[in-house]
Amino acid sequence: MKAGIHPDYKEVKVVCACGEAFSTRSTRKDIHLDICSKCHPFFTGKQKILDAEGRVEKFKKKYAKK
Repeated sequence: MKAGIHPDYKEVKVVCACGEAFSTRSTRKDIHLDICSKCHPFFTGKQKILDAEGRVEKFKKKYAKK
């Protein structure tokens, strides 16, 4: 391997919006996630709708049966 061309990997702290935190190695200083394996529906088995700016209610209102 050539010297000087590979990135410098440091130990960083990864923080999720749910509060879960763990450490890993990365080239970035710190990592902030919206969703992780502790709160993702695939791993938890529970449906969780992340509503941004009322889009879910707008969709339900638009396509609700009258």
